[in-house]
Amino acid sequence: MNDLMEYDRIHEECGVFGIYAPVGENVSKDIYYGLLALQHRGQESAGISVSDTAGPKGNIETVKEMGLVSEVFTEENLDRLRGNIGVGHVRYSTTGGSSLNNAQPIAMNYIKGSLALVHNGNIVNADRIKQEQMYRGQAHFSSSDSEVLAYEIISERVRSDSIEKAVSGAALKLKGGYAVIVMSPRKLIAMRDPFGIKPLVLGKKGAAYILASESAAIEATGGELIRDVLPGEVITITREGIQSDRALCQEKKAHCAFEYIYFARPDSVIDGISVYDARFRAGQALAKRDLCTQPADFADRIDLVAGVPDSGLVAAEGYAHVLGKPYASVFHKNSYIGRSFIKPTDQERKNAVHMKLRPLKTVVSGKRILLIDDSIVRGTTMSEIIKELKRAGAREVHVRISSPPFLHPCFYGTDVPSTHQLIASAHSSGEVCRQIGADSLAYLQIEDFDHMAGELPLCKACFDGKYPVQ
Repeated sequence: MNDLMEYDRIHEECGVFGIYAPVGENVSKDIYYGLLALQHRGQESAGISVSDTAGPKGNIETVKEMGLVSEVFTEENLDRLRGNIGVGHVRYSTTGGSSLNNAQPIAMNYIKGSLALVHNGNIVNADRIKQEQMYRGQAHFSSSDSEVLAYEIISERVRSDSIEKAVSGAALKLKGGYAVIVMSPRKLIAMRDPFGIKPLVLGKKGAAYILASESAAIEATGGELIRDVLPGEVITITREGIQSDRALCQEKKAHCAFEYIYFARPDSVIDGISVYDARFRAGQALAKRDLCTQPADFADRIDLVAGVPDSGLVAAEGYAHVLGKPYASVFHKNSYIGRSFIKPTDQERKNAVHMKLRPLKTVVSGKRILLIDDSIVRGTTMSEIIKELKRAGAREVHVRISSPPFLHPCFYGTDVPSTHQLIASAHSSGEVCRQIGADSLAYLQIEDFDHMAGELPLCKACFDGKYPVQ
């Protein structure tokens, strides 16, 4: 983690994008715009692979580098990426380190052809599969589970008569949460884990079909959402259209709760749930619980409601709506520091918070503020934020968190730290409140997820320790 705010946040792993357009169209610009819309899901590396379905097999062109989408791609290298089928990827590392070797897409040639693969999530049995592959003589050049996945698909393809059967065969061995898009010379194949832990959606732009981690990425290209890829579904797109294999679909689902709390863009719709609406309802649930549990005059003692940019903002709107209190922006966020603000010492990491978020003194001075954020991980960032608000003149800062306390690590591609690094695992809410310097602290309760996401079955393992995949 680079600065204090990066160190003290939960991180997603990746964003994936794929498109199949009619022969003669060039898709690299659409992939570029889709990846820009998914940049929030990963800022370490970006890559695009394209192919021409009318050209010779194996004609895959790839550009991938460390850095943001806008840093990796130029007019020059995008012009070199010419083809009507392609995949793209933005990465934040959870399995495997942050290096170019682990950047995606993973493009490979093999005895029956070629493929390029992009992957979001975590294969929890990847180490065992990798060991089997290495005993078969398959050399590995990265430390990511995505390479393991690519090799497994290739191994299946050698024994099967189509790439889509190879993808389905590989999926039988996988355990974890994942969304995968595979480009072959003539086909685009997507698969989603049977629990639906990782999101994947299908859309269309004119005659082109699009697959992406979020609907916002489809709309960024001028396309429109068709539907979610079903948990366990394998979709194959060719020039004849779409085929769906639902053999791996199952009744039990466990969609990642944190997509709605933090990961996804608020303008996305995932598994039929508007992310904006889910966060608004989470804020409402926090407010309703306060009205039932706090002293009768609690609402009267709050002057304004605010959110920590960016994922706390919508929940703050929902909270303010229930309390009938003003919703206000209390920070100026410097969006131009990003991950390049790398500092080696604790003090300089704390300075990074001051650089990224500056309180608006005329808004907060003399006010009693109800502040909402999406989570507390180690508590260091929230402590600095509260100090800054009080230095700017805030009389009181009451903190509400639009997720339950983090108590357990995640193994499915969400970078939740180990248990001993989670402040809530060793401290009561009252102790956390004192450590961060808040005037009061309350979390969303697990039962409030029913209000936030309706009847959608959610994976809540980082909160309750009940893992859908062991």
